[in-house]
Amino acid sequence: MEPITNDSSSGNRAPQSDQLVKDATEATFVADVIKASGETPVVVDFWSPRYSPCKQLTPLLEKFTAQAKGALQLVKVNVDENPALAQQLRIQSIPAVYVFSQGRPVDGFTGALPEDELKTFFDRLMQQTGKGDNGESLIKTLEQAKTALEGSDPTTAAELYSRILTAESNNTDAVAGLVRCYVATGDHERARNLLDSLEEKVASASIVAAARTALELAEQGVQSAGDLPRFQALSMQNPDDHQARFDLATAQFANGQQEAAVESLLEIIRHDKEWNDQAARLQLLKFFEALGHAHPLAVAGRRSLSTLLFV
Repeated sequence: MEPITNDSSSGNRAPQSDQLVKDATEATFVADVIKASGETPVVVDFWSPRYSPCKQLTPLLEKFTAQAKGALQLVKVNVDENPALAQQLRIQSIPAVYVFSQGRPVDGFTGALPEDELKTFFDRLMQQTGKGDNGESLIKTLEQAKTALEGSDPTTAAELYSRILTAESNNTDAVAGLVRCYVATGDHERARNLLDSLEEKVASASIVAAARTALELAEQGVQSAGDLPRFQALSMQNPDDHQARFDLATAQFANGQQEAAVESLLEIIRHDKEWNDQAARLQLLKFFEALGHAHPLAVAGRRSLSTLLFV
């Protein structure tokens, strides 16, 4: 590995660059990433020397990691040399960057971001590793909030996200999480008001845009949720009634039946890819965005969609 240049002044007792940036393999990934992220967030760069975007991105990742002065670590994984690891983590395109904390991926992106966008990404990570109320790490509070929301406790999650926003009003993860809490409790008006109050820079963040999509789908579902049995009956009576199946998918998603909703839209695409100007495909992409692109159902659904579209 080439040495990493650290431009920080000699007066700062930051860790050496070779401690902050390392290469991982299938054999060392658990120690270098999963276990290490229990102490410090780990940025993982999945790359290949065969692709120029990877060669453009990696030096910038090294630069911003060095500037973090120990608050973050960078681990690089050559997917050519570690194909099983890339497959296990469902890396479908490179460069791909995941951020691990407490042993789990909590953020990331694909593609070579421009330097200004990458700086914004690292700035957000640095905010999350700062200290919040009562000395708690913001990133740990985010993890607690996420766990509460995933555990069907949106009230507790909302309290935690609100605490983070008190310390960091533009924390996009907390904004998105709070919107999802309001969606989960059916308080769509409050979610909409929060989104409408955001600065453009925050509102345009991908994680916030995904929460907005989740709200829009929930609002659509309110109108059709009560008709779920009727849509089910219509779809069974006439499998070619794509509108009924489309409405069924919307109602299913709003009722928490996300897997069934994805399958309903895939069924439309199996029969007619172009129906209603590809409405089923476009709605499916909204489902994936609302779920989160790393969600297992979104990953599996995207794979099924690709198979249907290109076979």
